[in-house]
Amino acid sequence: MKVLVVGGGGREHVLAWKLAQSPRVKQVFVAPGNAGTRLMAENVPIAATDIEGLAEWADQNSIDLTVVGPEAPLAAGLVDAFTARGLKAFGPTREAAAIEGSKVFSKNLMKKYSIPTAAYAVFTELDKAKDYVRQQEMPLVLKADGLAAGKGVVIAQNQDEALKAVEDILEAGVFGAAGNRLVVEEFLEGEEVTVLAFCDKEHVLPMVPSQDHKRIFDGDQGPNTGGMGAYSPVPALTPELANEVEENILRPTVRAMAAEGRPFSGILYAGLMLTSNGPKVLEFNARFGDPEAQVVVPRLTTDLVDVIEAVLQGSLDQIQLTWRPEAALTVVLSSGGYPGPYKTGYPISGLEEVAALPNIFVFHAGTAYEGQQVVTAGGRVLAVTALGANLRTAQERAYQAIRNIKFQGSYFRQDIGWRALSRKGQ
Repeated sequence: MKVLVVGGGGREHVLAWKLAQSPRVKQVFVAPGNAGTRLMAENVPIAATDIEGLAEWADQNSIDLTVVGPEAPLAAGLVDAFTARGLKAFGPTREAAAIEGSKVFSKNLMKKYSIPTAAYAVFTELDKAKDYVRQQEMPLVLKADGLAAGKGVVIAQNQDEALKAVEDILEAGVFGAAGNRLVVEEFLEGEEVTVLAFCDKEHVLPMVPSQDHKRIFDGDQGPNTGGMGAYSPVPALTPELANEVEENILRPTVRAMAAEGRPFSGILYAGLMLTSNGPKVLEFNARFGDPEAQVVVPRLTTDLVDVIEAVLQGSLDQIQLTWRPEAALTVVLSSGGYPGPYKTGYPISGLEEVAALPNIFVFHAGTAYEGQQVVTAGGRVLAVTALGANLRTAQERAYQAIRNIKFQGSYFRQDIGWRALSRKGQ
């Protein structure tokens, strides 16, 4: 079997790495890939958003299965284009990907089908949004409607911050067309957790939970990023709560999408808040999270190809997922200045030494291969994942490994996993 992975980040590296381990896979291609994916796959110089270019290439090269990593090509209809050519592609259609592509659609869906989420209001007019904000309790959450690379959310601690966010999104257009509509939500208190689930339009198969660290600085301070690290499992999500998530959120959402004429196939990402009133949805995504994939996928022992084929065939109820018992923790190394302006092109050292360590995995994100060396090529550069007997051991091993990797201006958080490790018994 020949498999194509679409994308060029850390999520796509871990997916290519996992797919290459399947005895059923003869060759893996990644488009466009990065300096890490070239180690176990062949990079194809086609942008992830070049839908027709990818479909044409996959057709000409007799690709048996395409796995889509990022949200943008899903929202642009990649799966639809591939299906029209008779090509197998794993991921939701354009219509189903709206669950991530439009926060307004997602919130309205949850309201209609009584799926627990924060109270909200939608605005397109600046003055009406400002009037509403002035009447709300703080903190308040403001979200651009469309795709904003994980950065379209502002948590305003006071009214001045909230009003500025309204102006930035609706008037200044800091998120472009993604901010043509604004969602204003109540602030939910509790602990965040991500639950990813395989879906085949009818059946739902949840994966082990993970927790992302979105803020740039230690202690979850500073602006949001695409994610600075993650860990799995999550002690806060007890087996009872996990069952509640499956029965009250995941399954009803898949049923709701089918009822709306948008049957959902692929990965449903539920970003949740564990509130005093039970789990509530912060957001839905239509694909693997990044960096959540870097801790969830290495724990999966089931052949990923078998699971994906079951999704495509509608037989997910015949699959049972198996997991490594170890904990996994990943730390993201970013370019200095990220998530603001940053420079690239700096050589990276120490990669081979770290890759040789047992149960340590280096997943590339913003890297390129130039002049026989690996250089930085993005904001989030690498994710170093460690497995350990427990979360504390995994954390220690990840940080021991990451300190061997050097490039100019490198930055990483020092406290990935802190919420779980601050709990008693961890």
